[in-house]
Amino acid sequence: MNKLPIHEIDGRLLYYTFIAGAKNIMANQSYLNKINVFPVNDGDTGSNMATTLQSVIESIHPHKSYKITADLIAETTMTNARGNSGIIFAQLLYGISKESGNRRSITIPQFAESIKNSIPYMYEAVANPVEGTILTVIKDWSEFIYNQRNSITDFNQLFIRSREVAVKSLSETKQKLFVLAKANVVDAGANAFVFFIEGIIDFIRENSIRKLLRSKTESIVLPDITDHKSEEVRFRYCTEGILKNLSVDQKSLSKILQQYGDSIVIGGNEKTKHIHVHTNNPAEMFQQLDDISLVTFHKADDMLRQSEAIFNRKSKIALVTDSTCDLPQKIIDMYQINLLPININFGENHYLDKITIQPGQFYSLLDKHSEFPKTSQINEKAFVNLYSQLSARYDSIIAIHLTEKFSGTCFNSQKAAKIVNAECNKPISVINSKNLSGALGLIVLRAAQAIESGHLHDEIVAMVEKWIRYTQIYVSVRTLKYMVRGGRVSPIKGFMAKIMNVNPIVSMDENGASFVFGKTYSQQSNMEKVMAYLYTTRNGREIWNYIVLHAQNEEAAAWYAIKMKEFAGKEPLAVVNISPVIGANAGIGTAAVALMFK
Repeated sequence: MNKLPIHEIDGRLLYYTFIAGAKNIMANQSYLNKINVFPVNDGDTGSNMATTLQSVIESIHPHKSYKITADLIAETTMTNARGNSGIIFAQLLYGISKESGNRRSITIPQFAESIKNSIPYMYEAVANPVEGTILTVIKDWSEFIYNQRNSITDFNQLFIRSREVAVKSLSETKQKLFVLAKANVVDAGANAFVFFIEGIIDFIRENSIRKLLRSKTESIVLPDITDHKSEEVRFRYCTEGILKNLSVDQKSLSKILQQYGDSIVIGGNEKTKHIHVHTNNPAEMFQQLDDISLVTFHKADDMLRQSEAIFNRKSKIALVTDSTCDLPQKIIDMYQINLLPININFGENHYLDKITIQPGQFYSLLDKHSEFPKTSQINEKAFVNLYSQLSARYDSIIAIHLTEKFSGTCFNSQKAAKIVNAECNKPISVINSKNLSGALGLIVLRAAQAIESGHLHDEIVAMVEKWIRYTQIYVSVRTLKYMVRGGRVSPIKGFMAKIMNVNPIVSMDENGASFVFGKTYSQQSNMEKVMAYLYTTRNGREIWNYIVLHAQNEEAAAWYAIKMKEFAGKEPLAVVNISPVIGANAGIGTAAVALMFK
């Protein structure tokens, strides 16, 4: 920014000014994470604000028009906003873009008017606005800007002099919120906004666009709450979603969200809403949202598992798997297993396997929805984030995933492990289970018990490789209709199988590829064939444990449970609805048994 007086700002100057503020927030994100105690002490305000702003740095280019640049910044931040403060700040930017008029450049009085008119956009986005937060500091700052609109004629001086007001308002957040006074910190979101203003002032004083663009953009720093005290996690999942084609107004939407949790923020415009909610029932909440909108994005961070890793971890080795691992939630929680969800899409509707959609809901949609669901692997970035978090808390990490023949999830996990290992120097072993569903569940459970028993990292990895060879799964498919819909079986073969009433039995080979183990003329016959095969190939081996699985077929599962109890001499570890990612192709009515020999 030129040190000569600036009387108007065009699109290019707006862009560089914004980038200066954004980079200063990113440079201070570790500190913001450290002081984050409100609304929950999850230490992620700095990371969330950095993620929100990084999208502008990476994808927006300056335009001469103030209006066009303001619109681009607003749209990009709202789409990529994370956390309470991130969405609130994005909503301020949306308000500014809406209230600026169709101007190629803007004067101080016009700028001040747009800022003042943008404050209601922020407050209306929050279901229960709390003073002493980012809301208050931005409001106080905006009042100074508005009150000085006719007396200060230079944008440089306007921003420099506004800092004192913002800093004073920030210091007063301690007095307005007891939780801040108790922790002896200011509000992290409010502090982020002050860093934003100070970044702009540094840019004014440096007077160098070239230096600004060459300055290093800090990478995202993961949440850190080492210095915080443990507190009860009232709502387990920090969820976000992007809603389109909403059929209710914002007030009605807010009422719906308040039924499921707190920390509710609703950002966005008339066409698209970005919501943030802390909830224990993300699947129920998003199911209701599906009735009133198109949900194109979900995020759900497990705050309980994050808190346990810091304040109450049971071992020094972290265990990771993916959502195709079919274990009861109580077992996953008992052993503090970290589970990352695979993505599921019904048309444009997005879901997170077993978090924002449960198996029962999935199978209901499978028959009702005209489009067959598509699944996508967990991306490398999700694993990098998780492994970086866990490396800060654990001595090592063991990850066990579904067969690489079915998904690139294991490959992405391996790539992320190399990246994080190079940075943190903590052992991370990623294992291809060559299995899925209940078979993967048994392998993960046995690894969890070995961790609990105190075995060393390398010992467990070696044992897991052995247990993989001892594990089998047999899937009794009732109809090929779903395999035809999913493209795994041709329509002609599906038609012939239907005419002949052929029902396949699917298993996994030693390389983790699926193969047709057998075919019969009814599901009952192929379940009997599985049991006969187990008896003839047992060779005196003892069963360590087994799981019975089904896709909305409790009758078949009950039959398998009775027969397997006779075979194994023990009750099943669990009888569960099979993972949606697996059940989508096996289809409704499928029944399966997974077992591991000692």
